[in-house]
Amino acid sequence: QVQLVESGGGLVQAGGSLRLSCLVSGGIFSNLAMGWFRQTPGKEREFVAAIGWSSSGPLYADSVKGRFEIFRDNIKNMVYLQMDSLKPEETAVYYCAARWFRPAMTTDAYDNWGQGTQVTVSS
Repeated sequence: QVQLVESGGGLVQAGGSLRLSCLVSGGIFSNLAMGWFRQTPGKEREFVAAIGWSSSGPLYADSVKGRFEIFRDNIKNMVYLQMDSLKPEETAVYYCAARWFRPAMTTDAYDNWGQGTQVTVSS
């Protein structure tokens, strides 16, 4: 079981940027596909972005395409989510997730989850 620890959340004004980080331990990071999801109260956890074990085939939700970028550093065992032009409706707890090799867009596909980091976008 791998361990995931998110960081980088905080308060930002609409239109601003944040970079989220996820530190991975307890596994062979380069063989893991990584994903970012977010969840607001009363709603289901939704897919944001994912990246393959070799940085292949980045996937993005349509709502964030062109504004968010997922990337990874397999030496540092880190995955990042760069978020630009943030919108108030994107206020949520953001979660890092891991699965083997191939990225996916559904929560059920992921085996390991971090504790989440709060992102608040003020209007």
